[in-house]
Amino acid sequence: MSNPEIEEIPIRDDMIRLGQLLKLANLVEDGVEATELIKNGLVKVNGEIEERRGRQLHPGDTVTVSGQSVRIAAS
Repeated sequence: MSNPEIEEIPIRDDMIRLGQLLKLANLVEDGVEATELIKNGLVKVNGEIEERRGRQLHPGDTVTVSGQSVRIAAS
C-alpha cells in the first residue's frame, strides 16, 4: 500500500541524479538551491542524509526535503 503523503515521480530512464530529481519534483528552483540544501544536510535519500548532488537514484528510492517526500517510479 502506498503512502498518500509521498508523491510518485515517474522517470524515463532507469536512473536519475539527485540534483535533477529535486528540480523535476519542484522541490527546488534551480541547481544552486539544490546544492545548498544538500550541502547543509537537509536532503535525505531513503531516510539517510545525502551529501552528493550526483547520487544516482533508482525507482523505489525516496527523497525527503523539508518534510516533503517523493518516491521515484518507473514510467
